[in-house]
Amino acid sequence: MSDTYTPPKVWEWDQSNGGQFASTNRPIAGATHDKELPVGEHAYQLYSLATPNGVKVTIMFEELLEAGFDTEYDAWLINIGEGDQFGSGFVDINPNSKIPALLDKTGDEPVRVFETASILVHLAEKYDFLLPKSGAARTEVMNWLFWQMGSAPYLGGGFGHFYAYAPEKWEYPINRFAMETKRQLDVLDRALADREFIAGDNYSIADVAIWPWYGVLAQGKLYNAGEFLDVESYKNVQRWTAAIDARPAVQRGRMVNRSWGEPAEQLRERHGAADFDTQTWDKIGTDE
Repeated sequence: MSDTYTPPKVWEWDQSNGGQFASTNRPIAGATHDKELPVGEHAYQLYSLATPNGVKVTIMFEELLEAGFDTEYDAWLINIGEGDQFGSGFVDINPNSKIPALLDKTGDEPVRVFETASILVHLAEKYDFLLPKSGAARTEVMNWLFWQMGSAPYLGGGFGHFYAYAPEKWEYPINRFAMETKRQLDVLDRALADREFIAGDNYSIADVAIWPWYGVLAQGKLYNAGEFLDVESYKNVQRWTAAIDARPAVQRGRMVNRSWGEPAEQLRERHGAADFDTQTWDKIGTDE
């Protein structure tokens, strides 16, 4: 990293320095183009992509369905690399232009829900599912849910950006965010030493929120950084990761709105349970 850079008195946007996401990153909010969102037949309309944040919500929906709740949903692919998140319809649901965004049409008036913690709590409270109603148990789940919301930006926007996506490899930020990521893994490993799930003896929305980031990282599948971060050394995290990964709802949730990887694991849109058998990319995709 250059030791000659001096920040200017007033920062100005230089799009050429944006790295892999230069075409979509920008310092202003709001829509860039008019585009209506598609709407399916179900009461829940999800607009997302199978990033760790998107996977939190599709796992939650699949867990609800697995438990027998009437929560069928339409999941529409939002291609953030193409700027779909800046379409006017998406911005109407999430003015922050980040996936996922949910439209809940179960009531008299549609309700928009954005930010994954808000979506998980909204669904958990609505169906009394994976979140204790009150007391210390509920507080502990919320502790860990908000831990994830505050910690993951260091993993994703910090470590992930500089390790995997930045236009050059710079030692200082990689070391800085690798240290913080390993500290976070140690936080989880210590917490899981005497409990089955992250907030106690019961599976909860805290696990749903944390696993797509830290569980997948522990599997070595996030940023291909498993060896670099020595993820195998976190034995309690590894045990927890394997247990969550074995859940059928988690296996399905990871596939929804996925547009990369093995074609058989890509369900780019989901409109019903049968889609997992008939609409994966190995069955309907093309080479174009």
